[in-house]
Amino acid sequence: MTEQFKALIVEEQPEKKFTRKIGDHVISDLPEGPLLIKVHYSSLNFKDALSATGNRGVTRNFPHTPGIDAAGEVIEDASGTFKPGDQVVVTGWDLGMNTSGGFGEYIRIPAEWAIALPAGLSLRDSMILGTAGFTAGLSVHALAERVAVDAGKILVTGATGGVGSVAVALLAKAGYQVVAVTGKADQVEFLKSLGASEVISRDAIMENADRPMMKERWAGAIDVVGGEMLAAVLKSTRYGGTVTCCGLVGSPELPVNVFPFILRGVSLLGIDSVQSPTEPRLAVWKMLANEWKINLEALVNEVALEELEGPIQAILKGESRGRVLVKL
Repeated sequence: MTEQFKALIVEEQPEKKFTRKIGDHVISDLPEGPLLIKVHYSSLNFKDALSATGNRGVTRNFPHTPGIDAAGEVIEDASGTFKPGDQVVVTGWDLGMNTSGGFGEYIRIPAEWAIALPAGLSLRDSMILGTAGFTAGLSVHALAERVAVDAGKILVTGATGGVGSVAVALLAKAGYQVVAVTGKADQVEFLKSLGASEVISRDAIMENADRPMMKERWAGAIDVVGGEMLAAVLKSTRYGGTVTCCGLVGSPELPVNVFPFILRGVSLLGIDSVQSPTEPRLAVWKMLANEWKINLEALVNEVALEELEGPIQAILKGESRGRVLVKL
């Protein structure tokens, strides 16, 4: 197929500089794969912003179209898994990393990367959630298997970001008492509107963090920051508590001793949304569409491809709030 379509194109320039522009691609230039999808919506994630600025830890080869999320309509599927007109959601795998991603009007991928749009969600809804919402869902699901609703306070770090804000809303929807952590004093009301019963500062979490152990405070936690913040959360989690880990915006390093694990029996669970197998992926998406369905409009800032530059800079600076929906 030679049909042209619009896409965000990141190109490498001399002296290792990168530029971004809205340009034209041709469908025949897309990578090989049985499933061709016309993209209606995508979303902006931290990984997309890194790819858009030329981070080779995310994307190795340029020119490239980022976008690790996509929701749209099947045009053709040589594998027979889907039929033309089916509505599908794609998150994770290699989409938008080294495979042309959702910031273009068409994508071509392996059929196993896609799932049917869950009943109860629109294509737009699915991308307000996107990878961030799915990651939050995996985190809440893992926590809920180990921590009872009435066990005590659940902490969410990085609470105004994509994963954090959805996690706050999902935990509150599930009946947990949620304490949200943020360094943004002007976002307290936003977090409370999502369901946080309490909002505290980063400094409040880090007080006495240099000690081998800290006062027991949290029945569980969802951490999206990593680094010293995650170490402090582990040190202050109550006996038998569970902490999930899915991010590294603070640091990929974890400067913690073994005491939380061997003296308090704290569990640290890693959350990977990229290569999550189909069965748990479908299960979490079904819950997001039904019993965990939340007010998505409270989270969203909708933009067109041409309006992505500001949100890209904001998410890189840690100034983003909620979810950025990209309408193709």
